[in-house]
Amino acid sequence: MTTKSACLVTLEGDGIGPEIMAATVAVLGAAADRFGLTLDLEDHSIGFSALDRHGTTFPESVLEAARAADGTILGPVSHNEYPPAAKGGLNPSGQLRKRLDLYANIRPARTLPGLTPAVGKPVDLVVVRENTEGFYADRNMYAGSGEMMPTPDVALAVRNVTRKACLRIAEAAFALARERRGKVTSVHKANVLRLSDGLYLECTREVAARHPDIEYEEKIIDAMAALLVRDPGAFDVIVTTNMYGDILSDEASELSGSLGLAASLNAGEEAAVAQAQHGSAPDIAGRDIANPASLIGSSGMLLEWLARRGKDAAFAEAGRAIGAALEAAIADPATRTHDLGGPLGTDAFARVVVSKLAAS
Repeated sequence: MTTKSACLVTLEGDGIGPEIMAATVAVLGAAADRFGLTLDLEDHSIGFSALDRHGTTFPESVLEAARAADGTILGPVSHNEYPPAAKGGLNPSGQLRKRLDLYANIRPARTLPGLTPAVGKPVDLVVVRENTEGFYADRNMYAGSGEMMPTPDVALAVRNVTRKACLRIAEAAFALARERRGKVTSVHKANVLRLSDGLYLECTREVAARHPDIEYEEKIIDAMAALLVRDPGAFDVIVTTNMYGDILSDEASELSGSLGLAASLNAGEEAAVAQAQHGSAPDIAGRDIANPASLIGSSGMLLEWLARRGKDAAFAEAGRAIGAALEAAIADPATRTHDLGGPLGTDAFARVVVSKLAAS
């Protein structure tokens, strides 16, 4: 393929997934037309639809397709409702993150024009979350699960923290801070988890020493959760381990205006997966009321990642234009979705974003 073309795998997922994926595909098509890109979109089945057809929620063919493609767009999944893994109930998100080594989960949180932040203070930060280990039992072991029950009344969880993972997530955070406002906050609980969080903190300090031009500070996780509410403007790039990052990024996104707007990119050295930060919302599936902004914004992040990995600079321009078109649509109360107090459904909102793209 030329540097102005890319193959993207699309995975609709469950619940509202098909609706917000259709909206995202429409916006991607408009961006491709606007910037002269060729996007080959290859759809594959995951989740409940794949379970019905193939006996598993994540067929091996999907992994191979994602590995061969330039990037993947993953819709939300209802993995809490899946059968046990032994009966085919695999979490597609966890499988992709672990098996494609998507070690960095990049989650920006920014208050958009026209929206009032939850605590009255604007938010503009990025959570850089380690994505492949920690307490997440479906991805922290080579074989088996990180959770076990030696007796019916005892449950144990194993946490996996490695020097390699800590060093590379810290490097990703410092690289991003250099493109932003030049500050990194490392979040930990080393005062209690002295060995595991201690190793993580040792690694972030080592990386900080290699980047003396970047401001560096450390916060304990419980204090950090409170400080985000008190003074979100004090933070630029937040780097942390898997579970802390999952929690803090949801908090930051809700404080910025809405979790439904939160974009997310799972990135590694060779692959990336764009993914909405929210869930599959089966209670509103099929009603054309879901807000597709999170998945649309995530797809824009994926296009920018492709440019950084050698694709034409037009991919980055297209990704930024998608973000700008989303902002323009959300800034006007008349073109917002229902969850933001507006009158539009999923499809109508996507058409507004397409029109904003075409006019840019």
